[in-house]
Amino acid sequence: MKKIRNLILDMDGVLWRGDTPMPGLADFFESLDEYGIGYVLATNNASKTAAMYTEKLARFGVRVPPERILTSAEVTAVFLAGTLAQGAPVYIVGAKGLHDALAKQGFRAVTPQEVRAGKTAAAVVVGFSPHMTYEDVAMASLLVQKGVPFIATNPDTTFPSELGPLPGAGSIVALITTATGIEPTVIGKPGPIMFREAVKRLGGDSTHVAMVGDRLSTDIDGAMASGLTSILVLSGISTEEDVAASAVKPDFVFADIVELAEYLASEVAPAHD
Repeated sequence: MKKIRNLILDMDGVLWRGDTPMPGLADFFESLDEYGIGYVLATNNASKTAAMYTEKLARFGVRVPPERILTSAEVTAVFLAGTLAQGAPVYIVGAKGLHDALAKQGFRAVTPQEVRAGKTAAAVVVGFSPHMTYEDVAMASLLVQKGVPFIATNPDTTFPSELGPLPGAGSIVALITTATGIEPTVIGKPGPIMFREAVKRLGGDSTHVAMVGDRLSTDIDGAMASGLTSILVLSGISTEEDVAASAVKPDFVFADIVELAEYLASEVAPAHD
């Protein structure tokens, strides 16, 4: 742990729940700056743009520029830009973050009405959408059944909120998979694509990078597969009981970012003296 110089930080369940910041959030980032620890925020949530997350953090008293924020929507759009023709039509089930990321790469969104009229798409891309309708997923299912490539921004079945875990992108993906019998290509954590991009933004050397997340099945499993130090915080989805029952064992477990900051103060800060 003393060799860690950079962190990849998940957001939902680590930095906040819904619209409520975790206790000690501003102090945590001040500690990272004080100790000279670099960081990138990386989330499977594809519903917001990086700029929208910057604004959210600002409301919590934390300043993080968009270039330090990586979403599964951005990574999905970059992945598709490398596999589809420029300007290809794509059918999207998702919120603004996903629509904007795909539009930035030059893709054109196909509407449910166009699918009903017989139009097809080069890919069906599914992320989290709080305003999803039956029509949205019904037309997505029709396209997938016809052989259109099925892409999921992430597999998270839930996301943490002030009320408790609520259905996430993975639940929407599961609905389409159940209707079609077809599994998607998954882009976000625990897959390697997001981890590679995050490490790249941190300078390209994974030796001194640790992943901080709240979910064993994505954050921790993906970090281990990518050769990164893994840090689980218990403020989101996974619990101590989950850790005990799982074959996925994080390198470190902390209650929350307050406890993580205390550990960094005692173990990492002396290395900078």
